[in-house]
Amino acid sequence: MDGPLVNEAVLGRVKGWRPYVEAKLGFRNHWYPALFSRELEEGKPVEATLLGESILINRVHGVARAIRNRCLHRGVKFSRRLECYKPGTITCWYHAFTYDWKDGRLVDIITNPSSALIGKHKLQTYPVIEAQGLVFVFVGHEEPPALAADVPPGFLDADRTIHGKRRVVRSNWRLGVENGFDASHIFIHKGSPLCAGNDIALPLGFAPTQPGTGTRPSIGAPGPIGLYDLLGESAIPVFEGTIGGETVLEGHFGEKRVADNISIWLPGVLKVDPWPQEGMQQFEWYVPVDATTHIYLQTLGRVTASPAEAEAFRQEVDDKWVDLALDGFNDDDVWAREATEEFYADNDRGWVEERLFEADIAIVQWRKLASEHNRGIQRPENL
Repeated sequence: MDGPLVNEAVLGRVKGWRPYVEAKLGFRNHWYPALFSRELEEGKPVEATLLGESILINRVHGVARAIRNRCLHRGVKFSRRLECYKPGTITCWYHAFTYDWKDGRLVDIITNPSSALIGKHKLQTYPVIEAQGLVFVFVGHEEPPALAADVPPGFLDADRTIHGKRRVVRSNWRLGVENGFDASHIFIHKGSPLCAGNDIALPLGFAPTQPGTGTRPSIGAPGPIGLYDLLGESAIPVFEGTIGGETVLEGHFGEKRVADNISIWLPGVLKVDPWPQEGMQQFEWYVPVDATTHIYLQTLGRVTASPAEAEAFRQEVDDKWVDLALDGFNDDDVWAREATEEFYADNDRGWVEERLFEADIAIVQWRKLASEHNRGIQRPENL
């Protein structure tokens, strides 16, 4: 990667959250969900790019494994033509260097079985944990913490069933986070089919009554580090939109009140509770792929009492909530992020030229918290 990843002149002008602006490729030494467990089959490696790093993930003898997608010999990607001749190994298509999935060790070179390199070199491997139907990969070189340090409270509860979808969005991951945690962005959802289809109350926005308030941090080992949005407690919901005193729009006056508890957690995952209705929660990740793309991993959760209930919930998500909420509501968010990308990607000028207003207090506090408490910034030299 040629040149600096972030405009140095912009970094010199950013105050309060410079590390956040530097983290165009995300934060290192954190757990990230790469895909759903159902997407990973035995002996069928899947390529995933996380924080700019190309990674191969495979299920080997039932266990999820991850290695760097780059042969040590000439640097080619294994994924250009996958060749696995023996269970538990992967062979490079170019010169037949063969590696063990478990530890990345070079175990053979088919074209030169007496090579002195065999047994002396290793590919980078990545810690992997499967939980709640997701495959989490730890990207970094530090000793990984427990997964609970990088997911929202309640996500790992044994009786909670999680189900959802994964897609790629053409914007930087930070625009995804800030879109999700931005209380006033609900204006873009005013025509969402979820409003009428689920009879929810949804204002056009919020007018803060106490400037400078509206968030509460959660910082305390060994749990996750995050921020609660309290704007609903320190602001007036705006259901009637006016211009010059004349009413031009109205919010949705539904019977159901949802989204009472909204929080954001490092390295970049939102929790909305309840959503899209009472008894359910939405957990969504914004996983950096590269500087202009992120994985949008959307999940819904509900406490279930039996395998049958769990399966019924998954079916309900597929039959109803994907269309109504994960697509019908969140498609607006995807569109907004991609529309915002141009401004912030244009020589990074968005970070200096943006003009935040009172309701953006949650975004400001998130930037500061992430700048202070991340475990490292992903830089080009790590790729």
